[in-house]
Amino acid sequence: MPDAKDAPSPAAATAPPPAATTAPLHERLVTTEHKLKLGKRSLDYSVTCGTLVLREDEHTKDGQRSADKPRAGLFFIAYTLNNGNGKSAAPRPITFSFNGGPGSSSVWLHLGILGPQRVATDEMGNAPPPPYALVDNEHTLLADSDLVFIDPVGTGHSRMAEGEKVAEFHDYQRDLDAVGDFIRLYLTRFGRWDAPKYVIGESYGTTRAAGLSLHLQDKHDVFLNGVMLVSMAVDLQTLCFDHGNELPHALFLPTYAATAWYHQALVPELQGKPLRDVIAQAEAFAWGDYTLALMQGSRLDATTRQHVAGQVARFSGLSTEYVLRSDLRPEEFRFFKELLRHRGQTVGRLDTRFVGQDRDDAGEKPETDAAMSNLAGAYTVGINRLLKHTLKFDSDAPYVVRAPIWDKWGWKDFANKYANVGASLRRAMHANPHMRVYVASGYYDLATPHSAGDYTLCHLGLRDRLQKNIKVSYFEAGHMMYIHQPSLARMAAELRAFVRGD
Repeated sequence: MPDAKDAPSPAAATAPPPAATTAPLHERLVTTEHKLKLGKRSLDYSVTCGTLVLREDEHTKDGQRSADKPRAGLFFIAYTLNNGNGKSAAPRPITFSFNGGPGSSSVWLHLGILGPQRVATDEMGNAPPPPYALVDNEHTLLADSDLVFIDPVGTGHSRMAEGEKVAEFHDYQRDLDAVGDFIRLYLTRFGRWDAPKYVIGESYGTTRAAGLSLHLQDKHDVFLNGVMLVSMAVDLQTLCFDHGNELPHALFLPTYAATAWYHQALVPELQGKPLRDVIAQAEAFAWGDYTLALMQGSRLDATTRQHVAGQVARFSGLSTEYVLRSDLRPEEFRFFKELLRHRGQTVGRLDTRFVGQDRDDAGEKPETDAAMSNLAGAYTVGINRLLKHTLKFDSDAPYVVRAPIWDKWGWKDFANKYANVGASLRRAMHANPHMRVYVASGYYDLATPHSAGDYTLCHLGLRDRLQKNIKVSYFEAGHMMYIHQPSLARMAAELRAFVRGD
């Protein structure tokens, strides 16, 4: 799939999967007590981390139920606010969180914005030199909601049972089954059925969250109060640069314009305008004349072709000649390499504010994603330090931050067509009109551009009365917009207000 924040760079796409994807399963839970000072307020909270085993009925040949067969162990980290006697004073909201990939653990949202500790970065989002650091997170959502971070099978410490097949879990629907079963089991085991319930996902996690909004209703009668979608990947047609699919070319152009503006690569007329004015002009062109030109294909006359190429170049920062050589369709990896080629730099995919350098300045694709290179080490150190030293969870098994399974992911429910789970979100909202949706998009995200998310929301098919249930916020940062300190503060405040119902 195209997005995927956790997808490796082209050079790393053939890396082998982690060796330990199956293991004998047993439940092991570790609980610790903690305190966090937030100004004049102090949060006393418990953290339970460990593995819950998912089981299914196993039957004898004559159809009699014989045992519950263990299928997978899902690792989680749960934060619960305490009162004086160690229990919640009233049913607090509970938020289930996961990231994307497919193949990512829950570490990014956990240590980026939601949890009581976060990875230290500077104002822009640069991580410091190794060995990195964790700092108290004054913006934690724990102030207003209990938190459960879920690692899907094959990530974190989550593993399949011995004898299970990878395809049973690394598939859109089977993944929903596993995460949905975990949420049902957690609500039962820890007595949280009476809590207001939320899910938050990032990147492919938004695909999962949109699917879960309906799956939880249909399979477990769990009706959510809200869904939070960070960097939307709900309709994959908007993100796939396949021959004959014209949508991404138009939907990525506004982010090309934002990126070129940030790196001061636009013509002076545009460079002198505020960012949002530049984006608005790029969107008007992209959704208008550019889309009309793309739809005409080879029927487009030479004069119009030259004019459109000039406009694409004007908004993207590329040369008119390069746009013409690209048949008016400069796809994402070409853009990463070409925009700053004359400076000997590439731009990042997850966050185009970041720049990198390759061995040389030829070629069409960058060697690595500069944005992911900035963060991967810091978040890996952060979760391992947190587990061992703070949460007292000792294990010699590797905590898998990123498993390269995204290109092997199963899409049986969407065979021979683009995956689009917007219909699940719409059906869930129609069945549960109390459910609200929060969407966060980054202007410098070229994995899941904001305009692609806007297009998806415009085509959900929601009835008018439910449009008010969706709130969209835009940030001057990338895919993980919360690494940018001003965006972190605003986004965290909006998430806290969302779960309070403000």
